[in-house]
Amino acid sequence: MAIAVVGTISVGFTINLIASVLMFGSLPHDGIMVVAMVAFFVPHYLHIRAALRGQAFRGFPVALLVQAVATYAPSLAFGGMWYFWIAPMVPILMGSVLLRLRFAVALPIVACAMAVHAWVFTTVPPGGSLSSGFYFAITVFVTGFVIYAVTRLVVVTRELERARADLAEAAVLKERLRISRDLHDGLGHSLSAIALKGDLARRLVERDPAVAAGELEELVRVARDAAQDVRQVARGFREMSLSQEVDRGVALLAASGVRCHVNLADVEVPKVVGETLAWGVREGITNVVRHSRATTCSITTSLRGRAVRLEVVNDGRIEGDGGPAPVSGRSGGGGGLAGLRERAEQVGGSVVAERVGDSGFRLVMEIPVPDASSLGTAAGPGTSELSQPEVTG
Repeated sequence: MAIAVVGTISVGFTINLIASVLMFGSLPHDGIMVVAMVAFFVPHYLHIRAALRGQAFRGFPVALLVQAVATYAPSLAFGGMWYFWIAPMVPILMGSVLLRLRFAVALPIVACAMAVHAWVFTTVPPGGSLSSGFYFAITVFVTGFVIYAVTRLVVVTRELERARADLAEAAVLKERLRISRDLHDGLGHSLSAIALKGDLARRLVERDPAVAAGELEELVRVARDAAQDVRQVARGFREMSLSQEVDRGVALLAASGVRCHVNLADVEVPKVVGETLAWGVREGITNVVRHSRATTCSITTSLRGRAVRLEVVNDGRIEGDGGPAPVSGRSGGGGGLAGLRERAEQVGGSVVAERVGDSGFRLVMEIPVPDASSLGTAAGPGTSELSQPEVTG
């Protein structure tokens, strides 16, 4: 479309010029016209092609200077037919000026060309009049900007198409990362619980069949919850509750033989903050069960200024998702801690995982609360309950 518009302007504006020179000019005039048009339209073509390709112009504008000379110099040889040449060539030249030069330089040149056109076609015979001067001045402005606009339209459209493709790619990657993170955080916890309860039921099946049957029932429930988690991950919707996640964690730790101390602050926070803290509890408990030899664990929440702080501390060093535990949440760590860090950063929070003493390990998550004045009020829509009595398991 851009090539068609620019071609139509170039051909349409020069038809009258060519016809006039052939009818009223001499053979030398015809030769000058051919040479000048070649010198004009070759640089014009190069400017349009480079602009359509999105290429940056560098260096001195030699081609534009050649085009400018081919615009004004032939009028000196045409005598009384000068206006046949100037009238169509200058507007086309302004399109190249706008494409080739920065606006800070190009706009004054266009304004000067409009002023010269207005003065020449108003005062210089033959046919000089105020209406002619106004018409040709406007023609310079409109034609130049039409050439510039249609050319830039192609470039901008191409850039938008690339940006749309990049956004689509980023969206696909983001969804893959979400699924990977949710599967790791959710199923890792559930599969650990299934393995523990299955092992416990196997050891009790002969010694205490009734207790073993209870553990098997609990194993089936956890497996069903895991299946539900997979469906929620596929749908992109997972609703977490801090109190429920703490209850599940206490039960899982008890099945693992780990004594658990729970002390949750009596405050209420926005739902998104509560869900993020719930993910922190899940990741902390999963690491205790899978990667440590802990005998005790504590889960604590507290209010620190405008932020809610979660601490999951155990007395057995975690070996961190297949490698040594990181000493800081800012570097290192496995996929679980990395996913938890991403969740915290999405709500402006932070995660620190560090060793405590010779064998202990502490996971700390701090999430800012946008409206601290709402803390401690009754729960309503969009809030998540943190309050829970102290529990020792």
